[in-house]
Amino acid sequence: MILVTGGAGFIGSNIVASLNEAGRTDVVVNDVLGTDGKWRNLAKRQIADFVPPEDLPKWLDGRKLEAVIHMGAISSTTAGDGDAVINNNFRLSLRLLDWCTETGTPFVYASSAATYGDRDTHFVDDWSLEGLRTLRPMNLYGWSKHLFDLALVDRYVKKQKLPPTWVGLKFFNVYGPNEYHKGAMASVLSKVFDGAKAGQPVKLFKSHREGIGDGDQRRDFVYVDDVVSVVRWALSGSANNGIYNVGTGQAESFKDMIVAMFKAMGVKPNIDYVDMPLSIRDQYQYFTQADASNLRRAGYNAGFTPMEKAVTHYVTGYLDQADRYK
Repeated sequence: MILVTGGAGFIGSNIVASLNEAGRTDVVVNDVLGTDGKWRNLAKRQIADFVPPEDLPKWLDGRKLEAVIHMGAISSTTAGDGDAVINNNFRLSLRLLDWCTETGTPFVYASSAATYGDRDTHFVDDWSLEGLRTLRPMNLYGWSKHLFDLALVDRYVKKQKLPPTWVGLKFFNVYGPNEYHKGAMASVLSKVFDGAKAGQPVKLFKSHREGIGDGDQRRDFVYVDDVVSVVRWALSGSANNGIYNVGTGQAESFKDMIVAMFKAMGVKPNIDYVDMPLSIRDQYQYFTQADASNLRRAGYNAGFTPMEKAVTHYVTGYLDQADRYK
């Protein structure tokens, strides 16, 4: 039996789908469904149990699990309730780590590229204590993830007992099916598709930096299917323990992504460039790009889907379908 926390969310539900497709129905989901339709992410899936967060400690008591895949978190980068974020993202993660340590259960968890803070280069996953201590996350979500990375690595350095497998994954800009419930945190592609299909122009930010064109702000966009592949590899037993970037290693522009969307739709690109709000202009990141060399050295040798191919798959297989859920 495998526990997936956050299993009704974006990445978590794609992991559940992958496990089902591999013939696994002994999957337990831990999550909060709420009222935003997140249940639809699991509507096509078979699970063995659904456990609300408040019931998880009692549910875990005395159990044996094959693995814990910990994707659950308050993931909004604009979240402002510090106590709620720390309780959900840091303290709950520590309790799960303790349980996996005590029971000898493999533990794979979601860290985040948000731990890097504001930088234009050097997205290197140096998970030494010295390397981690140089990071300065810009938001509460990134800080909570950073705290957990630090706590885990501190135990490792002090040679304290840990699960037999422990792998942290720093996800970059993930996009793909089942992200509709994420609202403002959904990918740009997901947010603009319906308007673009209706003939409305897609609005992208103008550049306010010399030498960078309008819409040429760049991210390491990684398709969710590739993220799931990395998670499955981390569970395979062949992965080295550690904390790894999960990104393509190639930064591409928002304009490139939207042009690929219009191409998949078979229509001419229709893009308007608008001024970036002053409130975010000084804090806006113009560039993220994962250094994935440590992931490769750890043994992950599968490729990442090229953006145009991934966008076409997402648009034609999900966004442009009546049933958009995986």
